Amino acid sequence: MKRVFLLLLVLAFSTAASSWAAVQPDEMLKDPVLEARARTLSQQLRCMVCQNESIDDSDAPLAHDLRVLVRERIEAGDSDTQVLDFLVARYGEFVLLKPRLSWRTVLLWGLPPGLLLTGMALLVIAARRRRGQGQEGAPDLTVAEQARLKKILAESGSWSADPTFRLD
Repeated sequence: MKRVFLLLLVLAFSTAASSWAAVQPDEMLKDPVLEARARTLSQQLRCMVCQNESIDDSDAPLAHDLRVLVRERIEAGDSDTQVLDFLVARYGEFVLLKPRLSWRTVLLWGLPPGLLLTGMALLVIAARRRRGQGQEGAPDLTVAEQARLKKILAESGSWSADPTFRLD
């Protein structure tokens, strides 16, 4: 039990230490307000090397360069939108962790809900068809066929216990 606890403790501290180590002290801006803006922007940008991490969490050299570039643009007086637009113009939409909704990304945003709605519609249509076939598929029995069916069921004893069963 102690070993598991120690292992979890070491794992927690190593994970926390790796995210703390991503942004180096020499990168940080002196103004805490500007540094907070830079950190917020860095969390929205994808590391082009890691591809599943923000540049704020990545230790890759390219992520370091992008963090420095973001801070330089902020110090130059750019707004958050201007910084993001600059990086998108330079590296493409892929640099954003959450791509913007545009005519080029409408398929990316619309495909999952579209597939869900299509699947639900197909299930409803299939259920209606199945229900409709049960009523249309059974032909009416003649009096002779009903008597014969009643005799067969009486011999097997399957319906005799059910008092509500009627053929007419």
